[in-house]
Amino acid sequence: MKVFTDLLLEELAVKATESPRARTHFNIHASADDPVQRFIVVMNRQSYVRPHRHVAKSELAVVMKGQFDVVTFDDAGKVTSRQVVGEGEQAFAFELPLTTWHTLVARSDGSTFLEIKAGPYDPATAAEFAPWAPPEGDAAVAGFIQWVRTAERGTSFPPGTFLVA
Repeated sequence: MKVFTDLLLEELAVKATESPRARTHFNIHASADDPVQRFIVVMNRQSYVRPHRHVAKSELAVVMKGQFDVVTFDDAGKVTSRQVVGEGEQAFAFELPLTTWHTLVARSDGSTFLEIKAGPYDPATAAEFAPWAPPEGDAAVAGFIQWVRTAERGTSFPPGTFLVA
């Protein structure tokens, strides 16, 4: 039996704070070959999840601590929906349909979710990143995160802020 404790979440929150990406993962599954991938993700406010979509496998996320803004986009990068999920909200989990462009932003440091998706994990097909969003490490990332926190339906990241090379 595997038991997951509050102490584990506290340790993961420290690792997320120490990480350059401001987030950390804890795999529950034994290997990338497992037929069901299960892992805990801890994120901080400045963590960037580049908008992406999954074309082969859907994902289910259950918020364990904190809150997240889950934002979806159309193919051109316009916001199609936003949902606050987590503590104190009506929604505590989300599942995204295949091919839905999405990102999530932690509303507080140490926000945590459990993600479950079909395996095995194949990095070549795991996610397709949005060409209209800055890649990790790009100078535009901080501005993108700030924008997505309040972006309204029908809006896009300001033109000229990030250009695809």
